[in-house]
Formats: sequence, structure tokens, C-alpha cells
Amino acid sequence: MADAVDAPATVDTVRPARTALVTGATRGIGRAVALGLARAGLDVALLARDEALLGSVADEVGAIGRRAVVLPCDVTDVPGVAAAVRLAESPVAEGGLGGVDLLVNNAGRIDAEVPAWEADVDEWWQVMETNVRGPFLLVRHVVPGMLARGGGRVIDLNSGSGSHDMTVSSAYNLSKTALMRLGHHLHAAGHDQELRTLELAPGVVTTDMTAAMRMHEGRTEWTPVERTVDVAVAFARGELDACSGWFVRVSDDTPESLRALAAQAGDVAAPRHLRVLPAGDADPMTDVLTGR
Repeated sequence: MADAVDAPATVDTVRPARTALVTGATRGIGRAVALGLARAGLDVALLARDEALLGSVADEVGAIGRRAVVLPCDVTDVPGVAAAVRLAESPVAEGGLGGVDLLVNNAGRIDAEVPAWEADVDEWWQVMETNVRGPFLLVRHVVPGMLARGGGRVIDLNSGSGSHDMTVSSAYNLSKTALMRLGHHLHAAGHDQELRTLELAPGVVTTDMTAAMRMHEGRTEWTPVERTVDVAVAFARGELDACSGWFVRVSDDTPESLRALAAQAGDVAAPRHLRVLPAGDADPMTDVLTGR
């Protein structure tokens, strides 16, 4: 993992995170991020459906020397999420973390690789529920506590599919685009209250999900999950607060390159945000579209 560097003093007004809640924390990217944050000195609340696997990851966090709180829960379960966040935020003496400084919305699923008119209706909506309703519920219950304590950070594990059109897996395509809008909303609505957000695309990491996808059959080059961990840790430490609201993709971005880009961006309106592009230089909406 890359060595930490000092955060830009002109932007970092939110203290470094000391605790985190990671969803989908039992395998793949979620597990790697949870353990990476623990190695960086954070105590971690682990949320996923499989209690046995949660216990295994919690043991790994404990072996690193940090505290882990196990939260068996489905991210789409309204009362379940509320109860899980209450436990995570409860005092240490009662088994919690005392508060959540960093929320990592990682839990997600993908639908079949077919066009929308061939999609299974129930599967399509279940993907939307997991990938959009789930992060919303976590935000709804975690962010108020962050703001009450003076600020915090949210990372959404997004995807390159959130920034471009796909010919298959339309629910995944739509849900990741919607998730990016949610992250941009949190930045716009919460930045003045010291809320910082990041839409983090991990590239193509070898996971159970990617291994089952036709589009990745025969792939030999994968994005190391450590690159995602490096950016997540840098963000937790406050080193990337100047990139709040940005869409970043670790196959191209590193903590160092992001800091350099942020310094160059200056007064650019909404850098790395979703927007509608003008239809050429003569488009009468050019200024409106590019200035938002």
C-alpha cells in the first residue's frame, strides 16, 4: 500500500476517520477495503448477510489489532439497516464504535448480460434495490450522526458502467449511474456541513461477480484490489478531500495523481461529475451544460 502523505491544508477541514462501516464486507473488494482500513488504524463495522463469514473477517480485523463490530443485515432491509447503524454507533462499552466517521457503500449485485427487453423483471428490480436503495438507506441512517459530530466521509463503490452506456445488464448500468447521482447530491447538499464524498470505481477486479460474467471470459489483466484500498485509505485520512464529489477510477487514478488533478482543476465547475454534453460548438446550450 502506498505510504501516506500530508493532506492539503487548504481543503482538509474534516478530521481523519477513526471508524468505518463497510457493507458487503465478507468477500472481494469489501473485505479488502475493510482490512485495509483496519491496517491503517481504523476500527471497522462489518455489514453483510452471512454472519459466519462476518465473524471470520472480524477475526482478521482483530488479528490486525483493531476492533470489529459484526452487523448481519441485508442492505435493503429498512428496520435491519436502522438497527445495524444504531449498534455501530453505540458506545464502545456497549459493543459499538461510538460513531461512524466513514461509510463505504460496497454491497452490490449485477443482472444478466442481456438487453433490457430480455431482462428478468424480478432480478432487474432486485439489482436496483441492492445498488440504489441499499446505499440510500445507509446514508439516511449514518450521515445524520456524522453531521452531528462535525462531519464525515462517504465512499460509494461505483463502476465505469456508471459513466457510460452499456448494451447489457441494464439494471446494473442504471443503478451505478443513479448511485453516482446520489454521491453528487451528498457533496452538493453536505459539503458546507463538512461531508465529503467519493464515487470510487475499482476497475476490473477479480471477484466472484466478475468471474461469472461473459464479458470477462478469458481476461488475463485485472486491476489489483490494492489500488482501491490505497484510494479508500487516502480518502479516510483526509488526503483527497479536494476531490469530494468526484468520480475516480483506480485503473487510472492514484492518490498522488488525484491530488495533482485537484490542484489543477481550480475553478472548473463540477469536475468529474455526470453531465449532458453539448451537441457541438454551435449548440445553444453549450455554456449551460458545461457550466453546471
